[in-house]
Amino acid sequence: MNDLSPDSFLAPLLTPEGRALLDEVRDVEPARELAVATRLRRTHPAELVSAAIAQARLRQRAVAKFGAEDASRMFFTPNGVEQSTRTSVATYRAECFRALGVRSVADLCCGIGGDAIAFARAGIRVLAVDRDPLTAAAARANADALGLAELIEVREADVTQVDTSGYDAVFVDPARRSSKRGRIFDPEAYSPPLSWAVSAALKAPLGALKIAPGIPHEAIPPEAEAEWISDGGDVKEAVLWFRAGGTPGARRAVLLPSEAGIHATPDTMLPDPPVRPVGRYLYEPDGAVIRAHLVAEVAEDLDGGLIDPTIAYITADEHHVTPYATAYEITDVLPFNVKKLKALLRERGIGILTVKKRGSAVEPEELRRKALPKPHGTASTTVFLTRVAGAPTMLIGQPA
Repeated sequence: MNDLSPDSFLAPLLTPEGRALLDEVRDVEPARELAVATRLRRTHPAELVSAAIAQARLRQRAVAKFGAEDASRMFFTPNGVEQSTRTSVATYRAECFRALGVRSVADLCCGIGGDAIAFARAGIRVLAVDRDPLTAAAARANADALGLAELIEVREADVTQVDTSGYDAVFVDPARRSSKRGRIFDPEAYSPPLSWAVSAALKAPLGALKIAPGIPHEAIPPEAEAEWISDGGDVKEAVLWFRAGGTPGARRAVLLPSEAGIHATPDTMLPDPPVRPVGRYLYEPDGAVIRAHLVAEVAEDLDGGLIDPTIAYITADEHHVTPYATAYEITDVLPFNVKKLKALLRERGIGILTVKKRGSAVEPEELRRKALPKPHGTASTTVFLTRVAGAPTMLIGQPA
């Protein structure tokens, strides 16, 4: 078993020899790791070589979240790469804090420091707290590596024992995964529990809690404003905001990188859209819009309705450009039938098939394998496996 204590896993990499070794193995490809490690162990301690190569691998994985420049200087733990906030989302949130007048924040359950870094770069003083020694050590090393140590104080402590009264804001990112159980769905099983995080947020002038995007709306505290954030079309997280002058019960969806946002308050939320026959266009709402239960607001803007009362696909007769949904022009509406789909694809010379589904038990890869065992040409099309008025249906079309 690998020793992941700060002294054995991280501290050696912070020495001049460790940093030089990190530079040397920075771009090593996985296929060459064994050969490179064998060579380096002739002149360096074996444990240090192993730690450097493991860190280089983590840095390569972290590029997607942190960008190549930061990832090449930062220090990561395996869990830190998986669970940290990506820079685009952290930067957006930090700017929200700054715009609300926050000059100091207690970042509780800070992890390796992704949010703390963004706060500091927005000019906000940060107390970053995590109870795990290795994680706190990584956060401290990252603040130093990125030149932010003067703004970020890292403290290894139990967040429930930390006094946050001297800070303008509190940000809490409870652990939502367990080494034994994997992803945690019950908010009261978070570490710390959601109820404690809410109480901590309510004590501050401004509080924000990062939660799982799939949280049931009935589990959201009535005092909170809820925000769902997507980045490049993928839903990344949800945040509960507690602030003076806010609108309890409000829901918001924000789409990055454009920062397009749509919101509704309890007084303005619309009822479910009407169900109507499939029109010329099908709109696939962004996941943040769906999670925020704001499909009705988008449907109203598009002058559209739902294809089924339980399916978040909007249909309309006209094409409208909207940041909140992707539009497709529908050419065929067919009952679900693999043989008919296979014949249609052959007839139209389809070589590239994109399969999307919502409300269907059929797996996209399975359908693709059966309906298009080999390309029939160079044309492309998209098939939606869904329900229309309760009936299993295939909608075939192209991006509009």
